Amino acid sequence: MNLTLKVWRQKNAQTAGKFVSYKAENISPDMSFLEMLDVVNESLTHKGDEPINFDHDCREGICGMCSLYINGHPHGPKRGITTCQLHMRTFHDGETITIEPWRAEAFPIVKDLAVDRSAFDRIQQAGGYVSVNTGGVPDGNAIPIPKVIADEAFNSATCIGCGACVAACKNASAMLFVSAKITQLGLLPQGQPERYRRVQSMVAQMDEEGFGSCTNTGACEAECPKEIKLTNIARMNNDYFSAKLFREEEVHEQGH
Repeated sequence: MNLTLKVWRQKNAQTAGKFVSYKAENISPDMSFLEMLDVVNESLTHKGDEPINFDHDCREGICGMCSLYINGHPHGPKRGITTCQLHMRTFHDGETITIEPWRAEAFPIVKDLAVDRSAFDRIQQAGGYVSVNTGGVPDGNAIPIPKVIADEAFNSATCIGCGACVAACKNASAMLFVSAKITQLGLLPQGQPERYRRVQSMVAQMDEEGFGSCTNTGACEAECPKEIKLTNIARMNNDYFSAKLFREEEVHEQGH
């Protein structure tokens, strides 16, 4: 296939960016989207031009590093996959593909298509952990947990922190990410000691990072590559209001 790419190029967060058009020629439909960008970058390098900067790591849909806004969708037009799992057979010969970075104040551009998502790390550090000694692997079966609870916790834990929910939201809200991280711990017995402190600390850090508010449009769930559900946000809100009404004395403010 021969394609036209409209790629966002930007030196850093302080300089203005713009779209630049490139030709992607003789692209195999069996290539992944990132492999196609590798081919384009190899061509740019041979010409003496600066290659396109973009995030990637495992290329197996696990790490959450790839973060491209493709033709108006985080990770591209297909649902339930990351950019590295998107193949070129999704597109057609002669098509123009627009590629942008995540757009959010809390995700400043590092260069071109790469953004700084360390805000997610700081939210995790604010409360995304357990303090109890969980023991070794055999100890995981020592506490009976209903299957429906275990399944819900596991589904929430599949969040890879890619930031597609933020990119899809018109408010750049991180509520789906934060609620998934809170839910995966809050549903299990080991997560109970910090349950109410955790939700207040992580929400406070989310607000401090500059993410927007949730207005329940559902764009985050629709674009999430791991199909995290909006019910996590409802569960987080329930814990948050319970904490504010009855458990606020347990919270260590840490300057918030």
